Amino acid sequence: MDDLSPAYPGRAAWGTAARLRAWQVEALARYRELGQRDFLAVATPGAGKTTFALRVATDLLEARMVEQVIVVTPTEHLKVQWADAAAKVGLHLDPGLGGSRRGRSRQFQGQAVTYAGVAAATFAYEARTANAKTLVIFDEVHHAGDALSWGEAVGQAFALATRRLSLTGTPFRSDATPIPFVRYEQQADGIRRSVPDYTYGYAEALRDHVVRPVVFLAYGGGMRWKTRAGDELAVNLGEPLTKDVTAQAWRTALDPAG
Repeated sequence: MDDLSPAYPGRAAWGTAARLRAWQVEALARYRELGQRDFLAVATPGAGKTTFALRVATDLLEARMVEQVIVVTPTEHLKVQWADAAAKVGLHLDPGLGGSRRGRSRQFQGQAVTYAGVAAATFAYEARTANAKTLVIFDEVHHAGDALSWGEAVGQAFALATRRLSLTGTPFRSDATPIPFVRYEQQADGIRRSVPDYTYGYAEALRDHVVRPVVFLAYGGGMRWKTRAGDELAVNLGEPLTKDVTAQAWRTALDPAG
């Protein structure tokens, strides 16, 4: 069964949970219910967006709704992480390392590439997408707006994709570079913001024990030290101080020798 307690599994390797958390089950049901070409999932960092996306990918491949998967990431490191995670669920993505043939070998069912990589080879990805039914997963899709060329390249390269799944950790707004395949609505303040198809926020993740609480500690107290000139200074952290005195006070507070 897919349905599990919200916090299950407690810990799993990045993107490799064998079964789904409650929110992932709900998001998958929503994805299946809508059955639309474009889907935007907003889930708080650490909630398990990768596991959800890989489940969508394997479902679509098994149903033969798509023939290949392309994952687009912000960084080289993340594309390798995606390829490693996908391999653990039986989906082999070429991260474009070594002497590989960039996803065209029969051993691969797709490719992991960066947004910059798509911008550098837009026509090649457009052709690949046109020649086979493709699911494109945009990891941290808000990064597609980091550069105008990235957004334009993504829009052109994957215009013919069969399905497009966009992932992000936070809702975002449309500035000078709206992101392709994302739906926006104008808010009361006049700003156009992205409209997700499914949202799993920090409050829900905290309630479900999926993420840990973020705690901000306030430090204070009296500090006393001697300067190199031999003068003795005494201040209270938290009070208005110059940058130099604040730095010296913190060095004193954090000095294990006291």
